[in-house]
Amino acid sequence: MQSIRAQFPNVSDETWPILEKWAVLLREWNEKINLISRKDIEHLEEHHLSHCLEITNHLKLMNGARVMDVGTGGGFPGIIMAICYPQAQFTLIDSIGKKIKVVQDLVDQLGLKNVEAKQTRAEQINKEFDFITGRAVKNLPEYFSWIKGNVRKGQRNSIPNGVLYWKGGDMDDELDALGIRPRKVINLEKTFSDPYFEKKYILHFDARDVPRARKPKL
Repeated sequence: MQSIRAQFPNVSDETWPILEKWAVLLREWNEKINLISRKDIEHLEEHHLSHCLEITNHLKLMNGARVMDVGTGGGFPGIIMAICYPQAQFTLIDSIGKKIKVVQDLVDQLGLKNVEAKQTRAEQINKEFDFITGRAVKNLPEYFSWIKGNVRKGQRNSIPNGVLYWKGGDMDDELDALGIRPRKVINLEKTFSDPYFEKKYILHFDARDVPRARKPKL
C-alpha cells in the first residue's frame, strides 16, 4: 500500500489504514468467491485499488453528495469511493445476491456509515443522484439505458453532476452508438506506467447530456 500512496495526495492519512483493512478483507472473500482472478489478486493494490483511487485526483464531493454505483460487483469503485469520501452518501447495487453479500460484509466490518448496499437493478431505483458510477459493467448504450432517469442535473461538487464510467479498450463504436460524448476523458496511461492501464479511461458524462443518450439496438 505504501508504494501507491504518493500517487493520491488527496487521500487523507486517516483513510489509508481503512484501505489496508479493506484489502485484507477482500483477499479473504476472494478465497471464497471469485471477485478478482486468482492471478490478479496479487496486484490488488497496484491495479484495482489504484484504478478506483484515481478519481480522487479529479473529484471533490461536498457534504451530502449522493452517488450510486451500478453493477458494483465486489465494491469497485463504490466501496473505495465511500472510504475516501466519508462526507458523501453511497448506494451500491448489483443484481447478484452473493456479490451484495460480500459488499455488505465489507461495509459492516469497515464500519462504513455512508453506504447502503442493495440487491436490485438500476431500473428499479426511483431516486436521483449527483453521480452514477460504473466500472466495466456493460456496453455504454445498455448501461445508460439503465441509469438515464437517475442522474440529477446541476453542479455543487468540483465537477458537474453526471456519470463516471471506468472503461477499457477501444470505445469509439460504443460512443457513436450512444450518441453523446464525455465532457472529460481521464487517460490512465498518462498517470500509470504499468501496462495494465493501457487503454484504460475514466469517462465523465455531464448530466445535461445523459437524456440524449440513444437506446441500445436490439
